[in-house]
Amino acid sequence: MGEAWVVDYVDQYRKRHLKTFKRRKDADAFRGTVTVEVRQGTHAADSTSITVAEAGRLWLESSEGAGLERTTLDGYRQRLNLHIVPLIGGVKLSQLTVPMVRNFEDRLRKDRTPAMVRMVRGALGAIITDAHERGLVSQNVVRGLRAWRQRGKERRTEARQRGKLRIGVDIPAPEEIRKIIARLGDGRWRPLILTAIFTGLRASELRGLRWADVDLKRSEIHVRQRADYYRTIGAPKSASSARTIPLAPTLVNTLREWKLACPKGELDLVFPNGIGRIESHANIRNRGFIPAQIAAGIVTRDGKAKYPGLHSLRHFYASWCINRRVDGGLELPLKLVQARLGHASIQMTADRYGHLFPRGDDGAELAEAERAFLPG
Repeated sequence: MGEAWVVDYVDQYRKRHLKTFKRRKDADAFRGTVTVEVRQGTHAADSTSITVAEAGRLWLESSEGAGLERTTLDGYRQRLNLHIVPLIGGVKLSQLTVPMVRNFEDRLRKDRTPAMVRMVRGALGAIITDAHERGLVSQNVVRGLRAWRQRGKERRTEARQRGKLRIGVDIPAPEEIRKIIARLGDGRWRPLILTAIFTGLRASELRGLRWADVDLKRSEIHVRQRADYYRTIGAPKSASSARTIPLAPTLVNTLREWKLACPKGELDLVFPNGIGRIESHANIRNRGFIPAQIAAGIVTRDGKAKYPGLHSLRHFYASWCINRRVDGGLELPLKLVQARLGHASIQMTADRYGHLFPRGDDGAELAEAERAFLPG
């Protein structure tokens, strides 16, 4: 008959537990760990532990109660149901180890992008943190140093794979924008797409823009609300997203004309659908932006629109602000570009668009310094 070692202990709730091990050293190690956890009030016995899937459902309930946006909650739900539950949903929290999480990550990487792996791991970490706060698990194994080091490595790998935004590839070139504008016609999409081009508003901000927030006399737009994927009006994306953006004269005239023809509705929207309600993002993209590109000949080899997303116009606005000196204007400093775009930090603007700023480094300054240092 084989030998077995039993650890008999009482947890912080004065409940008695027995745990059996094949090796004495494993039993001793467990006894040492459980003694500390019971003293700290963080121990969760296998018999009372819940599964990762059950903890995930508790986490979702907490997230829903926190008043997060529906799109954010949808993302959480998809990461749990599509990526976490199928792979480790049945594992008890008390049995989850760092090696098990590393194996989970390796399985994710086989058919998921680095960005998705990072988001799913973040969701798992949030689930275990929520469970830890509830006293359902003693430690968060996702927060191990090795996992965080790996995260940094994956971010660098992802950045290399994604690369920098390129004009003519990710960002419409000025000549392409001119062609698109020339083919917009006089319909309902012209004022909307022109506003996207020359203000850099997010699609949600365009869809939620009110006439009360457009000051045609002062030639400026105030971003005070937005419409989400579900056509629900809410606050801007962040505190920095609430901002004021100046309007060019041509855009002011276009909006003044459009105001007379714009469908009226209770929401006072600048770009509503035909009955004055919130326009869907899909309609703007599929009926407005994509046809405009095809009409202008801005297409791929197979005849499809070159820039599938409306966000490319936001990228153009950023590049236009940065490089206006080319068109005889003044180059805007990075801080002002950040404010125009409504980014939460200047680092975000620099990471995304910093490489578009003119270098202004042709060696002339160095040559002048050399002449001053070595006269004659």
